[in-house]
Amino acid sequence: MTTFDDSLVPLLGQKTADALETGLGLTTVGDLLRHYPRRYDERGKLTEISGLELGEHVTVQARVKSARLKNMRARRGEMLDAVITDGTSELHLVFFGRGSRKVERELLPNTKAMFAGKVGIFNGKLQLAHPDYEIVDGLTGADDGGGAVTASKFADAFIPVYPAAQGIQSWNVAKCVEQVLAVWDGVEEDPLPEELRESEGLITLEKALRDIHRPDGWPAVTVAQQRLKWDEALAVQLALAQRRHSATARPASACPRVAGRVADAFDARLPFELTAGQQAVGDRIAEDLSATQPMNRLLQGEVGSGKTMVALRAMLQVVDSGRQSAMLAPTEVLAAQHARSLRELLGDLGQAGELGGAEHATRVTLLTGSMPAAQRKKALLEIMTGEAGIVVGTHALIQDKVAFADLGLVVVDEQHRFGVEQRAALSARPGSAVPHVLVMTATPIPRTVAMTVYGDLEVSALRELPGGRSPIKTSVVPTAEKPQWLDRAWQRIHEEVGKGHQVYVVCPRIGDGEDEDGKPPKEKGDPDKRPPLAVVDVANRLAAGPLKGLRIDILHGRLAPDDKDAVMRAFAANEVQVLVATTVVEVGVNVPNATVMVIMDADRFGVSQLHQLRGRVGRGSAPGLCLLVSEMPGASATMQRLRAVESTLDGFELAQLDLELRREGDILGAAQSGTRSGLKMLSLLRDEDTIEAARVVAQEIVERDPDLGAHPGLATLLAGVLDEERADYLEKT
Repeated sequence: MTTFDDSLVPLLGQKTADALETGLGLTTVGDLLRHYPRRYDERGKLTEISGLELGEHVTVQARVKSARLKNMRARRGEMLDAVITDGTSELHLVFFGRGSRKVERELLPNTKAMFAGKVGIFNGKLQLAHPDYEIVDGLTGADDGGGAVTASKFADAFIPVYPAAQGIQSWNVAKCVEQVLAVWDGVEEDPLPEELRESEGLITLEKALRDIHRPDGWPAVTVAQQRLKWDEALAVQLALAQRRHSATARPASACPRVAGRVADAFDARLPFELTAGQQAVGDRIAEDLSATQPMNRLLQGEVGSGKTMVALRAMLQVVDSGRQSAMLAPTEVLAAQHARSLRELLGDLGQAGELGGAEHATRVTLLTGSMPAAQRKKALLEIMTGEAGIVVGTHALIQDKVAFADLGLVVVDEQHRFGVEQRAALSARPGSAVPHVLVMTATPIPRTVAMTVYGDLEVSALRELPGGRSPIKTSVVPTAEKPQWLDRAWQRIHEEVGKGHQVYVVCPRIGDGEDEDGKPPKEKGDPDKRPPLAVVDVANRLAAGPLKGLRIDILHGRLAPDDKDAVMRAFAANEVQVLVATTVVEVGVNVPNATVMVIMDADRFGVSQLHQLRGRVGRGSAPGLCLLVSEMPGASATMQRLRAVESTLDGFELAQLDLELRREGDILGAAQSGTRSGLKMLSLLRDEDTIEAARVVAQEIVERDPDLGAHPGLATLLAGVLDEERADYLEKT
């Protein structure tokens, strides 16, 4: 009897099983059957090449347009240069070495085949370097390591296209699924109760799994997908319902408003009126803070919408109640700037214990990992004794040595820059009560959107910008097609500096062979792309070339803290006219005199990150300009993504686009986005109705049976999606 838990080795052989485990993490029959096709190609229907993303491992069905041998320039030997087409767009293939002649004999003009490989770029054109291929018009293709198969072996009308990896292609997976389905004995007990299947019109799990891999038509695909989506949606909603149920046993400290103290004094001094959105969101947060149920709220709003003001007023409410607030920032530059900004906003209300401090004043204390020992000791003492009502810091705040007197609120700024483990360490401090949590972001990243839609966070949004913000114009500079536009960009910088303004130039890496995290900029030997442009190199070239004569400096994450602070102070004082930096300037940096941002290799940044970066300009009275420089081909999917950023300043619209492009990530694991998710079928973009229906069902079930003791099938379903690691993760979030 062959079951879900059986190893693949006896069924497929050691070599094939090892390839599935190494490439795709599949070890059991259940793993393989839950490895669903990404899409289905109909026989004769070619894949749309224009939709390919740079760096993606793809499988495409296309027709050979040309293939010719030529001698390699750099070394001895031949290479095959081929072009495939879907009838509209073209994709280049290159094969090296002795096997090139064999490939030439097989990839004859007009031959239709499936090609699998990583999308790269060479001379401004998308290409696959030495791809695997499988001919689908009746001929036999390249050996797949397990013996080549014809197209008819893995599909009749439909060709299932599976997520693949290096060493294990889609057609290899299809062959393995075919072998396993032939001996699989089916599902012993369906995890969904029969009454639920009937009420929702769902087929059995066994039929869904067979039909998802071997459908006899599009209706079968749709019905199978709907059943499998329900399994995943219900598993997540059961986990979240259990989490909400257990949260009532872990109360937070109630922090109600206290009249006549710091918060009221601060509001009375504000030189401007809060926007209607700031007032409404502030009232809702104040209500949350007054309760003993822990607040777990996401505050999302455009760059410059006033999120920090909302957070400060919340922190003051907590301080007035006799407890502490902590603001967690992703970088030391931003933490130091937040501390300065909060002190400036509070004035004497933030000078407790100092000469001239106001009555009932609090104190803002900064704590970072690179502080001198004496300053750090002083900061730790202020935190421990409660003198520091507001504590601002980086990940140094989550270290065991940091002991808060009474932590009532954690504010996480730009929460996507932190791992879940880091946030959990701060919010789960020892004590009888857990702190309230407020996370803020200017553009929700995919995982955040996922957590929101799945019901884990309460959401508040600020869509209205305060008065005084200037418009930002965004333009793509396509250097492959219009190299002269880059020359014009440098001229524009001279013009802006001539008006007394300042400029950011952002690059993907630092320039000493590593990025901000100390990782190499690309895989060793990767032929697909040149290294990303680097801060040090670009700054030197600009200083000696198109921006010669301007005052240029650099900023990146591995500068010494004092050096970083000195550079930012010099830029704020207009002593530096052009700041060449990495994404260390992505969040929180506020220099109203900066009007232009040039983002080099813009195609290497995500949609949300581009939106964050351009928010650094247009913060004063002069309009802002953001230039997205890229050498990508104009018809590529990557360039279309840049065009989308160019076309809108709506961060919420871009968040949706980011979700489409990068996928939800694993909402039940630590990955932020784009990784292989524990949820294989469910999509936030298409399945909100299913998710909402599953939420209602899960809530009803958990209210009656919190531990699912009376629902063993559902407990098994939950365990299948929510393993021990993901359960621990979900609890921490």
